[in-house]
Amino acid sequence: MAASLPETIRVKLSSEEAGSVSITPVVVREMPLRELVELMLDLTGKNATRLREILIGGTLVSGASRFRWTALEAGVESLEALLATFPDPEPERPFAPERCSRVRMEGPGLREDVPREALARRKFLRRGSFWDILVDVAAEVGLRYGGYFYRERADRYVLEVPPAQLERMRKSARLLRYSTLEAQMRTGRVRQVVFLVSRT
Repeated sequence: MAASLPETIRVKLSSEEAGSVSITPVVVREMPLRELVELMLDLTGKNATRLREILIGGTLVSGASRFRWTALEAGVESLEALLATFPDPEPERPFAPERCSRVRMEGPGLREDVPREALARRKFLRRGSFWDILVDVAAEVGLRYGGYFYRERADRYVLEVPPAQLERMRKSARLLRYSTLEAQMRTGRVRQVVFLVSRT
């Protein structure tokens, strides 16, 4: 019979830099098991069997970090009970732009995460912001629900940008207060925008 799940697990944390050997130091910390599992859920979904395999494997790469720990034997029933405490995707949940924390601009050679505040700031003497334009485009075109992003604790809403609206966004880049972001928007490479929206 598998032992009950520990509240914390000793984890070695290091940097995972693509294409190079990292010489950053390894940090050892006691990490809440729930926090570690939350990082796994975007890979496994709420699948206890798959989650158990990763816990036994003792390694996980999430973002720019690699986590390693001593193999943890966990019963499927215990993991299912833990998974039941995490949110489920809710495709019927309406888009709430006021709870959006950031957006991800995606396109050929482009994957840029931008805080909402950076899009909502207005230039001097400008009545609107780029955020206002983005929300208008989302309302006109409609959004596709993209699932729940556990690592970010947010629902994803995907805007597939039609050519006409892309041109509108490109022309509205002058509303952005940051020149680097403005230059990226003017290239017109954005093909979709992912809104990350918290539930609280």
